[in-house]
Amino acid sequence: LQQALGLDSTLNRLECFDISHTGGEATVAACVVFGAEGAIKTDYRRYNIEGVAPGDDYAALRQALHRRYVRLRDENSPLPDILFIDGGKGQLTQACEILEELQVVGVTAIGIAKRPERRPGLETLFLSKENCPLILPADSAALHLVQQIRDEAHRFAITGHRQRRAKART
Repeated sequence: LQQALGLDSTLNRLECFDISHTGGEATVAACVVFGAEGAIKTDYRRYNIEGVAPGDDYAALRQALHRRYVRLRDENSPLPDILFIDGGKGQLTQACEILEELQVVGVTAIGIAKRPERRPGLETLFLSKENCPLILPADSAALHLVQQIRDEAHRFAITGHRQRRAKART
């Protein structure tokens, strides 16, 4: 992944955010964390999103990122080398704005967007500091890692959303 993205420093910590809701109901944001050995499940976090318009994924993402990085900053906890966002340019823009507002430096933000075909292996990566999107070959080990991280964030977000929705309905 480090080579594929053309990064100089070693990657020690990767985080990925995803938003899950059903028609704006019971919105949950999820953050998963990966290190050199794989998933660091003790660092996973879910955020119940409140006070945003139903279905406003941008506002939900901004709230979750703000809560996460204010806390990491205040506790002097380690920041990720890469922050993956499940989404395209719009979600990436929101993430970059929050990082800038909080004066978080040294974090490379990357948006993971599915192409219109929505098939695995056809993801487009939008890097915060690049104008051109990056499309890795379908057989790339780096792409497989990105997919694994994204899919884990998706799974974790959906699980949290379903639990919250079921509790509200019960």
